[in-house]
Amino acid sequence: MNLKENMSSLEYENFENQYKTLTLGIVDIIPKEDFKNKLIKSIVNKKPLKVKLGLDPTAPDIHLGHTVVLNKLRQFQNFGHTIQIVIGDFTARIGDPTGKSEARIQLSETEVVKNAKTYFNQFQKVLDMDNVQVHYNSNWFSKLNFEESINLSSKITVARLLERNDFENRYSNNLPISLHEFFYPLMQGYDSVVLESDIEIGGTDQHFNLLMGRHLQEAYQKEKQVTFTTPLLEGLDGKDKMSKSKNNYVSLEDSPKNMFGKIMSIPDELIVKYFKLLTPISFEKLSQIEKGLQNNKIHPKDSKMELAKNIVSIYYTNEVAEIAYKEFINVFQKNSLPDDIPEYKWIKDDSINIVELVYELQLLPSKSQIRNMIKNNGIKVNSKKVEDSSQVIEIENNMIIQIGKRKFIKIIL
Repeated sequence: MNLKENMSSLEYENFENQYKTLTLGIVDIIPKEDFKNKLIKSIVNKKPLKVKLGLDPTAPDIHLGHTVVLNKLRQFQNFGHTIQIVIGDFTARIGDPTGKSEARIQLSETEVVKNAKTYFNQFQKVLDMDNVQVHYNSNWFSKLNFEESINLSSKITVARLLERNDFENRYSNNLPISLHEFFYPLMQGYDSVVLESDIEIGGTDQHFNLLMGRHLQEAYQKEKQVTFTTPLLEGLDGKDKMSKSKNNYVSLEDSPKNMFGKIMSIPDELIVKYFKLLTPISFEKLSQIEKGLQNNKIHPKDSKMELAKNIVSIYYTNEVAEIAYKEFINVFQKNSLPDDIPEYKWIKDDSINIVELVYELQLLPSKSQIRNMIKNNGIKVNSKKVEDSSQVIEIENNMIIQIGKRKFIKIIL
């Protein structure tokens, strides 16, 4: 039945607005027609959709890459839908095998609880956490008896599980796969059965796990959810997925100045994608920026300035973003120094090799990186470039050491 026929013009306008907004930046909607029907039914019956995001708190902090899916949840929330965040305090003790060439280390209950707490503190920068349903899947998995677990495992074949790339690769390379790892996608899918979720969102790397929710809901005679997959965000290098291990990330805990400066360092080709996935930009504005960059009517640097200011304002305030914006102009366009340079009390020798000095100040993690930075003209002392890694520096009061474009330190005697 096509429910559009029963919609008023106001309801249809609401549907068009929601559909256009919620599908922007999404890689796959499976199946798209089901989403349209669910959305229409939600509007006509004035019953919000239940939108699920499953998370294993495997690390204590999140970065902008994680906010791609959170921003999409915020859009659903703004339209009045119900957000279901599932904290995988039980599944985290198994470990998601997605993309892994070996079994992931299982977390302790203490680690999971600690990480989950820090997640909430950061989520509130994106979501209205007072209007989010938070569920811990240990609430149902800890009560599942062995007979029920066997019944759950009977809903899927080993052949189907081996279709997953990570399992298939490990199996073909004679690498071990523990039986408990097979249960991870089953358990993530079972979360959707318990919560009767209408929509589940995750990154493209979660494709298999998300579809498991649909499969199990059908097996348990529930209405099947629709899956939304969001793109994986490239990091500051423009190549790899944003990741702490790649050191190409922007943390939600970064200072406004560092956040602004990092965003200014992204490759030009990521500007539109960052706007689309990380900001609440309108369709019209996004199209204007995209066309302006293509026909060279907008300079990439100007777009990055707007992007950086926009993102900083999301996680701080408009006033703080304006300060970061002005400081960036002062430091990088007018070659001025920032106002809040951290100070270091120097109590050692009066003279020291530049490499040893920078290493002592902990501005770079290794001496080889320091030498490379000098080679690339990336280190300055009192605004003068250091050209030789063997250079000896005479320590002076209020001497300013600069590393790259964003790190400054003032030496105090």
